[in-house]
Amino acid sequence: MEGVQPVRQVVFTYFKNHFISQRVARPNVGNLQFKILSRAEMSNLTKHFSMEEIKAAEWGCDSFKSLGPDGINFGFIKNFWIEMKDDIV
Repeated sequence: MEGVQPVRQVVFTYFKNHFISQRVARPNVGNLQFKILSRAEMSNLTKHFSMEEIKAAEWGCDSFKSLGPDGINFGFIKNFWIEMKDDIV
């Protein structure tokens, strides 16, 4: 192939075919029936964590892991739980 126009046309055609969106048959979800939450279930989604839940989460973590760049790890929190629990909760 020689010449600017023929090379330009081949490059253009290649990329046009490469990036063209292809139609794909997708499943239709229009007929699905979704469960609706009751008021009790909805209120459970926004309730506050209890102290027992927070303590269980703390104790479930490795003592040498740190929450952030301040260097305070879970071991420190576990050792001083009595003093710190109100601040953490």
